[in-house]
Amino acid sequence: MSETRSDRFEYVRPLQRLHFPAVAEVPESHRHLELRTALYQLLSFHLRGKATVGSDQFLYFDASNPKAYLAPDVFLQLGSEGPEIDLWKTWERGTPELAVEIASRSDAPDEPWRLKLERYHRLGVCELVRFNQRARQKLRIWDYVEGDLAERKLAPDAPAWCPVLGLFWVIRADERWGPMLRLAHDAEGKQLVQTSLESEIAARDAEAKARKAEASARKAESEARKIAEARVRELEQTLLALRARERE
Repeated sequence: MSETRSDRFEYVRPLQRLHFPAVAEVPESHRHLELRTALYQLLSFHLRGKATVGSDQFLYFDASNPKAYLAPDVFLQLGSEGPEIDLWKTWERGTPELAVEIASRSDAPDEPWRLKLERYHRLGVCELVRFNQRARQKLRIWDYVEGDLAERKLAPDAPAWCPVLGLFWVIRADERWGPMLRLAHDAEGKQLVQTSLESEIAARDAEAKARKAEASARKAESEARKIAEARVRELEQTLLALRARERE
């Protein structure tokens, strides 16, 4: 938009173009990468065609300040799936409704998170989720309510409602990576939102069960037919015997 206008109008001073970097070198543990990637892939699969999902891209929320940015581990904007994300500028693409932060060992305990929380408040995100494997309260959630980014009261490790997605946040153990952040359709957390792999396995299992049921039905039909045919032969033999007696 600004490039088009610069071709159409004259301005009283030269344009001062700001540079908004798309990447930065930030250390990330293997565990953090796995947790972040797993949640990103889960949401991307579940919301394909219904939302734009990003992970670890720079999210800028002040067109006048390249230092005003966040890099959520996962974030999304509902609606039809948008173009590929290199970086996100809210004045061009709008504000994401949901952001997720996964705590890592490199995070300092207090001050940086308070600063990050202030930035999320300025961003205006509807729902902010923070997951920390090592904390007693592993799941924390903030909602944007009446101009405030307010933290919810949550019971430790209990499922928590996600109004943006209409699902429940749950924590489930993974054999290798330990507690992981997942989503469920029910408040008890029994009906998990499936990953791509889980969906594929479920489809294969359903297909195998259908084939087994079909084979079982064919076998039952064959056995019923054999019984019916045997009964017909028995009746025919009885009828022949009766006719032979009548002739006598």
